[in-house]
Parts: sequence; C-alpha cells; structure tokens
Amino acid sequence: MDRKHCLVTGANRGLGLELVSQLLARQRHVVATCRHPGKATALNRLAGEHPGRLHVLPLDVADARSREALLRDLPLVTDGQPLHLLINNAGVLRGGERFGQVAAEDLDTSFHTHAAGPFLLTQALAPQLAEGAAVANISSEIGSIALRQEFRTPSYAIGKAAQNMVTSLLSQALAPRGIKVVALHPGWVRTDMGGDNAALSVAESAAGLLQVIDHLTSEDSGRFLDWQGDPLPW
Repeated sequence: MDRKHCLVTGANRGLGLELVSQLLARQRHVVATCRHPGKATALNRLAGEHPGRLHVLPLDVADARSREALLRDLPLVTDGQPLHLLINNAGVLRGGERFGQVAAEDLDTSFHTHAAGPFLLTQALAPQLAEGAAVANISSEIGSIALRQEFRTPSYAIGKAAQNMVTSLLSQALAPRGIKVVALHPGWVRTDMGGDNAALSVAESAAGLLQVIDHLTSEDSGRFLDWQGDPLPW
C-alpha cells in the first residue's frame, strides 16, 4: 500500500493541499502539481517534511505544453511506477459575473481548466494509470443542470457541467481496464473559493472525499457523488 502513487492537480492551497496532506498521512507517494511551484510555500514545506514521498511539479492543466512537460517529468519522480489515483482538482472561479457582462475569456478559461484540460490530461496519463485505478474529478453541485435555480457564476457552472460530461465519457473509455472515474462535489468548503462562511473545513471535505474514493466500485464509475457518497443529479 505504501508504494501507491497519487497525482493531485491544483495542490498549492485549499482543498488540493489538504488532499495531498491526508494522502501523505496514509503513507502514499504523491505528485502534487500547481502552476507556480516556486510560490507554493505551504506545499514546498510539506515536501520538505516528506522527502522522497512528495514531489512538486509545475502544471497549468489548461496549457498543452505544460501537460506535455509533466508527462516527460512524471516517470522520473515515480520511478516508472503506475498511478493508482488521479485527482483533477485544479479550478478557477470568476466572481461577480452579471448577465450581459459575462466575458468570453472567462468562459474559455473555465472550460479549458475544468473540462478540456482534465480530459486531455487523463487521456495522456491513461497508459500510466494502474489497472483498477481511480480518477476523481473535483466537480461542484453548481455544475448540476437539474439543481440550477438562479443565474450564478455562469463561467464556473458551465465549466463544471462540461467536466461532468468528461467524467461520463472517461468512465466509458477506461472501463475495460477497471479504472473508476467519478465526479465529486466537495461540499461548501472554507477555502479562498468557498469563502469564510462555508459549512465545511478543508479537512472534513478532504477526509470525506478520500473515504468515498476508497469505497468506489465499478458500479460507481461515471457517477456524480457528493463528499459523503450521496448521488447528485446531473
């Protein structure tokens, strides 16, 4: 178990950082990625506390050259061992959007960060995923079409709805290898994105998400679940 390798994107702060910390506590080997590793003070401190088990690599999931660089560097830090868990956590949120003023650039950034980037990254990493591995796309109930009752954060909502389709498609593509792919809503979490009034701490959310991942079965692949394992409508 201690040789299982995990990769977490968007790991420099908030939920991503806490997921890395809790995976390390489980004695996993973790590759943590973020856009600017040199500025990821907390993540680099964690790497210093876990030499040989945490490697920090640069990745802008929306950028093709950045993904290609990660693919070249990854075998060097995993010793060629397969990945047992991929958590696509990197995200962006443009606050304060109003109808009539939504910018094309914000829609484009959200789509490439939440949907196209994770799809292409997972596709590229597929040969390095272990048989029976898990891919967890950190989604949001805001991406649920059925639950939308107001106009709110449209670029984020559209990106997350597209990510949910990515989850469904990847689950079909990777099913022959027993690889489980799920979309997970982390709850309303006290992070820079969720705000100080959110209901959950990052520790509670991360622990719940990892518990859900631990108990995934092949029947769960392609589903949209919350941090307690309850299904959400698309």
